[in-house]
Amino acid sequence: MKKLITLALFLCLPASIFAEAKDLKIVTLNGTVSEIVFALGKGKLVVGNDTSSLYPPEALALPKVGYQRMLSAEGILSLKPNLILGLEYAGPPEVIEQLKSAGLKVIIYPGLPGVEPALNNILAIGKEIGAEKEAQKLVQDIRKKHSKIAEKVSKLKSKPKVLFVYHRGTGLAQVSGTETPADEMIRLGGGINAVSGFTGFKPITPEAVIAAQPDIILIPSRGLESLGGKDGVFALPGVKDTPAGKKSRVVAIDDLVLLGFGPRLGQGIEELFESFHPKTTDKK
Repeated sequence: MKKLITLALFLCLPASIFAEAKDLKIVTLNGTVSEIVFALGKGKLVVGNDTSSLYPPEALALPKVGYQRMLSAEGILSLKPNLILGLEYAGPPEVIEQLKSAGLKVIIYPGLPGVEPALNNILAIGKEIGAEKEAQKLVQDIRKKHSKIAEKVSKLKSKPKVLFVYHRGTGLAQVSGTETPADEMIRLGGGINAVSGFTGFKPITPEAVIAAQPDIILIPSRGLESLGGKDGVFALPGVKDTPAGKKSRVVAIDDLVLLGFGPRLGQGIEELFESFHPKTTDKK
């Protein structure tokens, strides 16, 4: 009888306990997922990740398995992981199926932008890798920062029109419409997306930029660097003829802080609010 009770208790233990006992070897297929695992204190379990894993430095130094949308099953399998974690962008689909067919545990989480989806992913990953307490603490911290800024946003009498610009290398710059991570972050930071006539991204055109009349140009730090700094931003079609161009208002924030919806989400919301509303911040 005692043996049966012991067995029952054993079977009721959380799956994460068994995962720890198996000495997990994790491959992460997304920069946000990588950052979550490291933020929860489990970075030493990661044996490789994709090229979007830029933070922390320890994640950047790990073996790469390609870009999250163009993965190679062979590269991942060569690292001999026993757990694969990614977001819904991971692919192509046949590679994900190959990994599952090889007997690996592959978990793909939703990639929806938003505070609650981000917190749900943190909690789910924490449970999977045996860091539930750490995940709960991180979620509480993000909620606290978000609530603080949300209260300030609710008291604003006006909000700036913000144009998000995405640029990489020599590729054509694009602007963000609605239903994007940038659109959601602009809202959370107390701004209004200057472009609302379409969803997703479209190439930048002088007519569209001038019509948008943005007060602020928002750009990821790496994008600003690829343009050669603020002068490169103002050289983009139509930008210099907008209120943002005339007042030289460009806000640049670390790519993963701005768009990752991960462990530094609270920090990103705070940075945006302070950048969008410097006078309000100065009074506090």
